[in-house]
Amino acid sequence: MTASVDSTTKAGYFPGAQPIRIKMIAERRSGRLLGAQVVGRSEAAKRIDTLATCIWNEMSVDQILSLDLAYAPPFSPVWDPVLIAARKAFEAVEADVRQL
Repeated sequence: MTASVDSTTKAGYFPGAQPIRIKMIAERRSGRLLGAQVVGRSEAAKRIDTLATCIWNEMSVDQILSLDLAYAPPFSPVWDPVLIAARKAFEAVEADVRQL
């Protein structure tokens, strides 16, 4: 299952907010995160590090939803793009499971 989201690197009202896109690839039934892509200028490395940690720890997208990621307008919107992508991936996995 894949899910992609477009967001911003900072709170939208904060000066210097840049677009960022995150794509997650999750295993069909378990929802385990298999891979991710991050495209953006500033703050992309922060999201890559977070996702690499999730992959290393074999986390599922529903477990990623439970992460308490830091919020500060200069560094992240209220809902971090990683969490938005995880929610979308979780919804795709759940929809697939319901079809079985």
